[in-house]
Amino acid sequence: MTYRVFLGYRVLAAALALGVNVATGVEPAGGEHDFDFEFGTWKTHIARLVHPLSGSTTWVEYDGTSVVRPVWAGRANLLELEVSGAAGHIEALSLRLYDPVARQWSINFSNSSVGTLGQPTIGGFKDGRGEFYDQESFNGRAVLVRFVISEIKPDSCHFEQSFSTDGGRTWEVNWIATDTRVPTAP
Repeated sequence: MTYRVFLGYRVLAAALALGVNVATGVEPAGGEHDFDFEFGTWKTHIARLVHPLSGSTTWVEYDGTSVVRPVWAGRANLLELEVSGAAGHIEALSLRLYDPVARQWSINFSNSSVGTLGQPTIGGFKDGRGEFYDQESFNGRAVLVRFVISEIKPDSCHFEQSFSTDGGRTWEVNWIATDTRVPTAP
């Protein structure tokens, strides 16, 4: 078998694994465009629970902007967030990557005070709602993390992050963001 034929078999096997109709070359609909709604510039309002999992009910608020840019024709995207409030200033980014084999997204987050990517949350969208999960350590405790994107409209959307210490039976919301699209100039 020649190298070219071997590569042809590998390409065919990869196409079949992705569910591509090899007769037509058409790939089935996946989730690679799930975040397309978010491309652009947004006004964002954030509420953050100051001391999660402590019984505290003290929240702080921030206002600013987020900008979302497509990467790899939309199969990845980069969100840049900059907000300020009475509790200070936050600069963060989120790199979202689509895995075409698993048909899932990973959301990778970092802020400028840390400078490294955190544990990615993994998930996807169903019926207009995105749900993403991971397990992290928070103040020395293992917690489940849930990140939800909901109320998706052409000019607004809603984000919430929650922690659970009981295996997902109950959740405490600790981050809420409401975004409103900034109109583009004609």
